[in-house]
Amino acid sequence: MSPEFRIIDTGVREGRSNIAFDPALIELRQQEQVPDTIRFMRFPPTALIGRHQDLSREINLEFCAEQGIGIVRRLTGGGAIYLDEGQLGWELVFHRSSLGIASLPDIAAAICNAAAAGLRELGVPAKFRPRNDIEVDGRKISGTGGFFDGDILIYQGTVLVDMNPVQMVRALNIPAAKVAKHDLDTAEQRVVTLKELLGDDLPDLETIQAALIRGFETHLGLTAVAGEITDAEEALASQYFDEEIGSDDFVAEIDNPGRKDKLLEGSFTGVGGTISSFVKLEGPTLGILQRVLITGDFFVTPPRVVFDLEAALAGTRLDDVESTVERFFAETETEMLSVTADDFIASIDDAIAKREGR
Repeated sequence: MSPEFRIIDTGVREGRSNIAFDPALIELRQQEQVPDTIRFMRFPPTALIGRHQDLSREINLEFCAEQGIGIVRRLTGGGAIYLDEGQLGWELVFHRSSLGIASLPDIAAAICNAAAAGLRELGVPAKFRPRNDIEVDGRKISGTGGFFDGDILIYQGTVLVDMNPVQMVRALNIPAAKVAKHDLDTAEQRVVTLKELLGDDLPDLETIQAALIRGFETHLGLTAVAGEITDAEEALASQYFDEEIGSDDFVAEIDNPGRKDKLLEGSFTGVGGTISSFVKLEGPTLGILQRVLITGDFFVTPPRVVFDLEAALAGTRLDDVESTVERFFAETETEMLSVTADDFIASIDDAIAKREGR
């Protein structure tokens, strides 16, 4: 018997309110107060950064303030994106056992392939591109990401229906190297919308949602049934908004960490994304890692693992950094999407190598 998923649509909501709905949905699913769920959502103009990203590095804060573009930090990892009403957000929140797929990389591939199949029903040759993109002829039409919180997974993505690429490029600080990696001249060429692909044949949002649902049903083996948003979800989402996600402090939790205390910065880019490390050394020979802050567009689940790793490294002798990181991941229940312990070590080593006398 196929698992049954409830379908809800929370419409256009202010960005931080939209994100605050996620932990509410996760928590209530953990408590079995709501079923496995497919949620659709849309945003007003919003610059949305990943859980571990550096705010000032990723977002043009001055431009966003001038244009009234909301700035939001989400709960999932990955890179910064620009959203507005012309893009359709989707997510699946479900128990680990529901789809019979255990690992995050396998789940990511399955869900992305299912979403791509749904988009192909609309007449575009969408394909999954590891680690977490859906593309049409090499141009991104959907970015995705997710994480486990205990036995509950949230996996979310977007569909670029229509958008203002100039607004996107000005709101985000997109590295030239990221564009060059895809052999494109500009960041606008990196993405493509359904409107560009289909022109006057662009379907309405209800048709796009229905196509995605059919993709999920057919390729994930689930049954999707229209449902209702509960009062408990709305109340808990408001609480998360008030206590954390809606606050400027949460959004700016990581913001230009290298400007203080003469922190050394290092980075490593691999197939799982870019990891940046900011370290402060101490001791007569600067041989002790006093503290480290790790940022980037990588995916690690659960997200708090990164904060636990930073705590484990505090006070570590530099000669012991590699073994400490390896032991941490060996002893910690975590899942990573194409990123490894060696990637974190390489990033930290790159920062340490910049100390005076090296």
